[in-house]
Amino acid sequence: MSKYMFPQFFRFIKPIVEVLKDLGGSGKASEVTDAVIEKINITEEELSHTIKSGISRIKNQIGWARFALVKSGYLDSSQRGVWSLTEKGYKEEITDEILHQLYKLKKKFDKESIESTKNKDHEIDTSNETDEEDVEQPENYKTELIKILLSLPPSGFEKLCQRLLRESGFEQVVVTGRTGDGGIDGHGILQVNPFVSFSVFFQSKRYKGSVSASQIRDFRGAMLGRADKGIVITTGTFTLDAKKEARRDGVPPIELVDGEKLSEMFEALELGLKPKKDFEVDSEFFKEFYH
Repeated sequence: MSKYMFPQFFRFIKPIVEVLKDLGGSGKASEVTDAVIEKINITEEELSHTIKSGISRIKNQIGWARFALVKSGYLDSSQRGVWSLTEKGYKEEITDEILHQLYKLKKKFDKESIESTKNKDHEIDTSNETDEEDVEQPENYKTELIKILLSLPPSGFEKLCQRLLRESGFEQVVVTGRTGDGGIDGHGILQVNPFVSFSVFFQSKRYKGSVSASQIRDFRGAMLGRADKGIVITTGTFTLDAKKEARRDGVPPIELVDGEKLSEMFEALELGLKPKKDFEVDSEFFKEFYH
């Protein structure tokens, strides 16, 4: 048992490093997150708990653990959805003493953040320290995007998924939206080359929570014999069992697009998002000029 008391998200710091080492030093954010969840046996019930914005509390905590590792130099700061270890991350084992150092570093960043806010003449309440598990990671445009998608009527979200599929290269994309059709919201054709094409059915779900394995099975049952592939698009997440069901051998494959991947697709296509460039001052660069 550790002699130190840490915030809840600290329990994910060591598993993140271990998972990345197992993956050869880097991995997609979703890949690392799923592996960490499996590694420490997070239950589906825990995964279903969300913070106010609808984001999974567990996944938000994993995001904060990654943020702490980046700030302390164990992970690089890539923003392209790939987490990778630095040389320091490879070499140093995460012990309780290292975690304690990270905690002191966290307190330092917290204090600097408070002072920065005070200097901007904003009033803040520091009487109760907010646990990071209830504070979103600083990806404001993604949070805003998901909120907008959740606010759309069902028919509007279906039409938006239709547009997304068209922008991604699908042809003859039709929204059906019929009730009693096993949750099938539309279909289209993916022309791989002049000789090969796939008939695809899709389902769109405006969820804050997680899509279950049983929902994936129901969707597959509805499309069986009618399409080559299926796609389930959700603003929420998929349970680990749902992901396993989608990849199960011997049945038509189903592609899963969760809120995170959905945001990445809108970003890559610049659909409903305007690119914006920003800069961060590199204080290290200027140090030599003080002498």
